[in-house]
Amino acid sequence: MTQGAPPVRRGAVAFIFVTILLDMLAIGVIMPILPKLVESFVGNDTAHAARIFGLFGTAWALMQFVFSPMLGALSDRFGRRPVVLLSNFGLAADYVLMALAPSLTWLFIGRLISGITSASISTAFAYISDITPPEQRAAVFGRIGAAFGAGFVLGPALGGLLGDIDPRLPFWVAAALSFANALYGLFVLPESLAPEKRAPFRWTSANPVGAFHLLRSNAALAGLSIVNFIAQVAHVVLPSTFVLYATYRYGWDSKTVGLTLAMVGVCTIVVQGLAIGPLVRLLGERNAMLMGLCCGAIGFVILGSAPTGPLSWLGIPVLSLWGISGAAMQSLMTRLVAPDQQGKLQGATASVQSVSQLVGPFLFTLTFSFFIGASAPLHLPGAPFLLAAVLMVICVAIALRALRAAKS
Repeated sequence: MTQGAPPVRRGAVAFIFVTILLDMLAIGVIMPILPKLVESFVGNDTAHAARIFGLFGTAWALMQFVFSPMLGALSDRFGRRPVVLLSNFGLAADYVLMALAPSLTWLFIGRLISGITSASISTAFAYISDITPPEQRAAVFGRIGAAFGAGFVLGPALGGLLGDIDPRLPFWVAAALSFANALYGLFVLPESLAPEKRAPFRWTSANPVGAFHLLRSNAALAGLSIVNFIAQVAHVVLPSTFVLYATYRYGWDSKTVGLTLAMVGVCTIVVQGLAIGPLVRLLGERNAMLMGLCCGAIGFVILGSAPTGPLSWLGIPVLSLWGISGAAMQSLMTRLVAPDQQGKLQGATASVQSVSQLVGPFLFTLTFSFFIGASAPLHLPGAPFLLAAVLMVICVAIALRALRAAKS
């Protein structure tokens, strides 16, 4: 963005904030109820439900892996706005399908559609890269990240309350929110990528294999991509096992789970909206990223070892500080590619994240299922979170090496 950029571009961050907020509201509404809905299809067998839910997560991630680079390349060619709109109309249709799903098969089909259409978040980050100077991106990514937290404040709490009324009601509300999001973008959201800055669409870069070539273009970008991959694997422990874990270990109902996830959202808002900018200015992007990764490891240890629900809540603010690393890493990575490659970068990054989500659901749900099963050598329900903490320590070691490469 130049000093002569039109005012609409300076206000576009607010438009993207609302877009992501509505997206996360829709996703958050179904979070407390989807695992329980899966459980209801398998006779309330928690261990079996954990394995099925892991399969759902992996299928969703596979669709992301295949389609994210294509949508990123399309956004570089045709602009960010049409990709965001298509994604959100698709999500609205997906939630309607899941609301009506009469069986696990139809619910599974709904997750496949969701995986294909859930590209608006990565495209939104490309949008921010278009309109924000490099030195301001970490702080802006942080403010946009606060929309994730705001969505999780209202979404899971609302989903838990709606789920107590009817387990299908959260899906209808999510559909309405996604449709409202699509209409918002249709009438309000401006395009961020000028025609002269667009890149031709090439199949060689619009597929997962081609997308990874961009991430290997220099040692620092490759190292940060590996850190991003492992960190995203660790992150999958939360959506894949937290609801089942909290229900099994602490005996929480959907309302308590929803309110706890809302607490996660509050902490995320504080960190993303208020802490990232000052901390990045104080520590620099590199040190802020390392600090966030360390906080993630400590937070997972607390969640995995807490013997009671209230003690587990102590890990939430610590874990929320992990968000600092994500914004700092995003900013560092955007500096390493050209302006007409920002969509490809975000598509490639989404593919990396989707690969992590192919691995993560099975890794953590099977770990959880094993350590609560009769054949486990040690009854350890928190094992998935302790494993995630180990992965975060590995991230710190690789990040240090990548940052040394960036200086050379």
